[in-house]
Amino acid sequence: MFYEVIPTKIFRSGATTLTYTSDLSLTPGNIVKIPLGHSFSNGIVLKKVKQPPFKCKNIEKLLYKTPLPNHLLKAALWLSAYYLSPLPSTASLLLPVGVEKHRRFASGETVSSRRQRGGYGRALAAEPRNDGSEDGGRRTSCRPQASTIQLNSYQYQALKDLKSIKSSTRLLFGVTGSGKTNIYLKLASEALENDQSVILLVPEIALTSQLVQIFESTFSRQVTLIHSKQTESERHLIWEDLLLSKTPQIVIGPRSALFAPLKNLGLILIDEAHESTYYQENTPKYSALRLASFLATTLKIPCILGSATPLVSDFYLAKSKNAVVSLTEKAKETAIKPEIKVIDSTSRDSFSKNRYFSDALLETIKANLKNGHQTLIYHNRRGSAPVTLCENCGWQALCPNCLLPLTLHSDSFSLLCHTCGHEEKIPPSCPDCHHPSILHKGFGTKLLESELKKLFPEVRIARFDADNKKGESLDALYDEVKSGEIKIIIGTQTVSRGLDLPHLASIGIVQADSGLSLPDFSSEEKTFELLTQVIGRVGRGHLNTASVIIQTYKPSSPVINFAKNADYLGFYNFEVKERKKTAFPPFSYLAKLTVTYKTEQTTLKKVRTLSKNLNKKLVQLGFTSIKISSPTPCFHERTSSGYSWQLILKSKNRKDLTTLLKNFQDDCKISLDPLSLL
Repeated sequence: MFYEVIPTKIFRSGATTLTYTSDLSLTPGNIVKIPLGHSFSNGIVLKKVKQPPFKCKNIEKLLYKTPLPNHLLKAALWLSAYYLSPLPSTASLLLPVGVEKHRRFASGETVSSRRQRGGYGRALAAEPRNDGSEDGGRRTSCRPQASTIQLNSYQYQALKDLKSIKSSTRLLFGVTGSGKTNIYLKLASEALENDQSVILLVPEIALTSQLVQIFESTFSRQVTLIHSKQTESERHLIWEDLLLSKTPQIVIGPRSALFAPLKNLGLILIDEAHESTYYQENTPKYSALRLASFLATTLKIPCILGSATPLVSDFYLAKSKNAVVSLTEKAKETAIKPEIKVIDSTSRDSFSKNRYFSDALLETIKANLKNGHQTLIYHNRRGSAPVTLCENCGWQALCPNCLLPLTLHSDSFSLLCHTCGHEEKIPPSCPDCHHPSILHKGFGTKLLESELKKLFPEVRIARFDADNKKGESLDALYDEVKSGEIKIIIGTQTVSRGLDLPHLASIGIVQADSGLSLPDFSSEEKTFELLTQVIGRVGRGHLNTASVIIQTYKPSSPVINFAKNADYLGFYNFEVKERKKTAFPPFSYLAKLTVTYKTEQTTLKKVRTLSKNLNKKLVQLGFTSIKISSPTPCFHERTSSGYSWQLILKSKNRKDLTTLLKNFQDDCKISLDPLSLL
């Protein structure tokens, strides 16, 4: 018998499948080991075919008798066509690393010991291989009845409205604190009662630990976590357990959780659906939201996108299909609207006591400390200072790889590139003129932390950002943060979402406009989303006081005022008008083509040739809907890979765009539907 097989590694440019022979009776989705060139590769059986007119190699081994669910096979094919990714690359997403290995527990390890080792999800015993055995019902079902999950009248109506929508993909637009989690729980419980599995996507487990804990406490052993802390072996065992399982499961994880091999998938939930982490920037590039929508349509099941600040394009699309359900009331009756002050950062009178914290913010912190409340200081820039330069000659500390400013980290007395990770010591004098006057300008979270420790030396202060060492992360110190033991919290967007802190009374946003100056069509959307999410951390019904102080150099900015008033619809209408003028999504489809070579001269030559050939092909195809920009340097023009230039394509017809770009896949890196052009 002969089978068409998708190898899980690229074997030749433009090639997709290979034909093999086997005496075994195989079905689509079977995972096999195949000879590929002078080595071996894992492969996925696509279909049975007639004997070809050429000699075929034998399939080496069947790794699992249980095939992958058919919807995952369709997903690999769809991803390859929709995002112009090599089929072997998209097929590799379906399998864990080391799927061909035989895994065992460490000596003395048990199911419960692994579960107790730090939230790795269910611990999994090694399964017999190649015998088609299932899990034998060794799990204890702990299935709450949907009727036991209580909803208020607003949540109940939202649930009813969600179920009435005909489109598979539905948008739950719920303000922060409105109780979207209760609706997720209700829908998940109903799916389990129907013996259907559920996938809950979260941006990152550590950033949504409260949501995960609620699901784990509600559904117990039917919850499986997938996250970055798991080892290759743990991920493989979890995947294997799901593949062989008979009972419905709830899988919680980032975008990769969509590839969990669940047989009877009945519901997909996407929390914080506006998050950029749902778009995979590495090859194969894809949007988890679009993939989830495809799976939901294929399986005829609901896919719920939940967010207080939906992406403008998603809201526009859902609105056009009458697939938006709004949840505008806070879940708790005790929830209050925070008092919000906007402080003009150009006003020296407002900063008479400290250059980073306004007088109003300092007074608020003091009042909170007196009353035993917490304050959160938000600034979306880590480090101590983003610019280091010589006062005498103007020399600036730049990364030798990226040519971007190095950020000062005063605690380690070093300069760090936040793009490539390059690190070097602070020079005692200027490397160019040897003058000793080295200045550090701007500020980040580390500088704010040191300033606050000087101002409030007796108070416990904690900083949470990407520079946290082991044991200093929000996940590690969560209990101290929630209990109020840590009085002042400082952080980047790590602390802007998913937190419900009972002792948090006030938020100080020290530079609210920092993202507005970025040259990107999505910069205003990102700024609004971050500010709204941060403001939403207070006034959630735990305390009878809530305040927010917004420090900004642009107090009249419409974006900041929309965020201040929690006016998403106002911002949406404002942003849609702007994007319509400039033909950005949702009024066009985008493609970013990147050309990178070691020398700038070669890059320029190649990108100009690409531009010329694209325009020539465009005329041949007769596609009038596609507009091609002139070649421009990328925002990060120089990296360790070399120099990068880009072309931006806009089209009202996505099929025209992919048809054109199929001819140029070997000439550049293609990003379709990018969330940002930076």
